[in-house]
Amino acid sequence: MSSSVDQIKARLDIVSLVGTYIKLEKTGGNFKGRCPFHNEKTPSFFVSPDRDSYYCFGCHAKGDIFTFVQEFEGLDFVGALKVLAERTGVTLESINPQSKTEKDELYHALEVATFYFEKNLGNEKMPFDYLLHRGLLKETATSWRLGYAYPEWRGLYEFMLSKQITVETMQKVGVIKKKDTAGIAGAGTGTETFYDTFRGRIMFPISDSSGRVVGFSGRIVVDDGKSPKYLNSPETELFNKSEVLYGLHKAKLAIRERDYTILVEGQMDLVMLHQAGFTNTVASSGTALGEAHLTRLSRLSNRIIIAFDGDSAGIAAVYRASKIALSLGMEVKVATMPDGLDPADLAKDSPEVLTASIKQAQHIILFVLATVLKSTDDHQIISRKVVSDVLPFVAYVKSSSEQSHFIAEISAKTRIKEEALWGDLRQVSLAQSGVIKHDAPRKVQGQTDRRLVIARKIIGIMLWQKNSKDPKLRAEDIEKQLCDILGVDTSTVIEKVESDNKEALLFETESYYNNHDSLSTDVTELLTSLLEEDLKGKLIRTMAELHSAESIHDKDKAQLLLAECQRLSRKINELKHPHEKK
Repeated sequence: MSSSVDQIKARLDIVSLVGTYIKLEKTGGNFKGRCPFHNEKTPSFFVSPDRDSYYCFGCHAKGDIFTFVQEFEGLDFVGALKVLAERTGVTLESINPQSKTEKDELYHALEVATFYFEKNLGNEKMPFDYLLHRGLLKETATSWRLGYAYPEWRGLYEFMLSKQITVETMQKVGVIKKKDTAGIAGAGTGTETFYDTFRGRIMFPISDSSGRVVGFSGRIVVDDGKSPKYLNSPETELFNKSEVLYGLHKAKLAIRERDYTILVEGQMDLVMLHQAGFTNTVASSGTALGEAHLTRLSRLSNRIIIAFDGDSAGIAAVYRASKIALSLGMEVKVATMPDGLDPADLAKDSPEVLTASIKQAQHIILFVLATVLKSTDDHQIISRKVVSDVLPFVAYVKSSSEQSHFIAEISAKTRIKEEALWGDLRQVSLAQSGVIKHDAPRKVQGQTDRRLVIARKIIGIMLWQKNSKDPKLRAEDIEKQLCDILGVDTSTVIEKVESDNKEALLFETESYYNNHDSLSTDVTELLTSLLEEDLKGKLIRTMAELHSAESIHDKDKAQLLLAECQRLSRKINELKHPHEKK
C-alpha cells in the first residue's frame, strides 16, 4: 500500500489537487482560497506547495492530499486512496487477504451482493421490461449496476454463503434479517431463520463518493399492497442515511463544472436525468434531506435546483430542505414539474419540457410567494400568509443585501409596504432564531466565537510585527484599534489566543501574511470585520430587549430601543457598503 501512496504523491501535487475542488489564488510562494470545510467570505484556506500541506486559519483544518480528499469527499483512507489512484492512473496493489480489515470484509460482501443482483437482472425478463418501459436504456442500467432481487426468502443468503461470506457479515451490511419462522410459509423450519432483506425488487446499489457500494435501495416490481414502494438498507457501519446521496460519486465532477446541483427524490428520477444529460443530478433516496447532505453539496457548488414531485409531501420536503440550504448560505431554486409528472417521466417523454423547467427554476422565496398569490385574491389573507409562509424563508437568508432584494420583490408583488415587511421579518427572525440553530448548526470542529477568530488573526499580526526585525506596521497602532473595538484591554484576549500555543500562532501568521504586499489593507479589513461582528452582537441583544419591551407594552423603552436598532443597522450597512455611505 505504501508504494501506491508514494506513486500518487509523486504524480499529484497538493495545489493541483485542491485547485480542482476550490478556486485558489497565488499569494507569494503559497496559495489561498475560501475554505471548503466551513462557510466564510474572506479566504482563509492556505496551501503550501513546499510542504505539500494545507491549513485553514478559520476552522484549523489541516493535512495533505489524502486527508483533504477524506474530509471533502467524506471517505476513509482507503476510499481516498481509490479516488486518487484513479485520478493519477496508479494501480493499487491487491490487499493481502490476511491483512484485510473488518471494513474490507463488509465492502467485499456488498460487492458480492451487487454482483448477484446484477446477474439476476440479466436473467429475468419481467423486471428488465419494466425498466425499458420506464425509458431506461440497457447501457444505463449496466452503468448504474442495477440488479434484481428474486421474490424468494433465501436466494441471496445462500449465494453469499457459497462465496464464504459469514452470516455475521451479511447481517452487518443489512442484506439479511433474522426472524421467528412461526407463521411464515416457505421460510424454513426451526425456531429462527435468516432471510433476505430485499425480495422481488429492482435493486439500486448506493455508493460512497469513491464509488464503493455501501448499501441498497430496492423498488418493488409487483405491488402486494403491503410492502413499501422503496426499501433502503438499514443503518450500518458503512451506510449512514444522513450523509449518503445516491449518485454523488458520478455527479460530483459535473456539479463542480456546471456550478450547480439538481436534486431529485428517487433513483429512477436520477438515472433517467443522467441518461438525458443532466449528469449533475443527485437523489435523496427517499430519506429526509439533512444538513450533512447539503453541506456536502455546498462544498461542490453553492447553488442547488430542487426538482421534487409536486404533491404535498414533495412540497413539504422542498420547504424543509430549502430552509436548511438557505441557512448554509446556498442559493436555492425550485423546478416545477407540470401536470403532476415526475422528472423521470419528463426525461423519457418530454426532455425539452424538463430542460425548460430547470432553466426556469424560481428562487425558493419567489416560488413560495407565487404559491401564496395563486391561492387567494384577498389582500388580508395574502398579508397573513406572507408573514407565516414567505418571511420565514427570508429570515434564513444570510446576506442583508439579499434580504433587502427579496423584501422589495415581496412589496412590489403584494403592495405591502417595505417598512411593514421589515417589522414582520424582525419578529419572524426572533421567533425562529432557536430553530435556525437547531435545524442547521454550522459548527465546525475547532470553531469558536467569530469575534475571537478574527481577533486571533489580528493579535497574530500584532505579535508577529512586534517580534519582527523589519516590521511593516506599528504593533502599538494595531493594539490601540483592537482595544477601541473590544472595549477591553487586549491582554484578556491575548491570554485566550496564546493559550493554544503562541509559537504556532506566529508560524501561521508569518506563513500566511509574509508575502502580502497589502498587509495594512488586510489589517484594516480584519478590524472592520471585527467591528461589524461586535455591532451585530449588540444589534441582536438590542433586538431581544426590544422584543421584551414590546411584549410588556413599554412604548417609551421600545421606541428608544427601536431607534438604537436602526442606528446599529445603519452602522453595519455603512461598513458593508462604504461607497454608499452618505
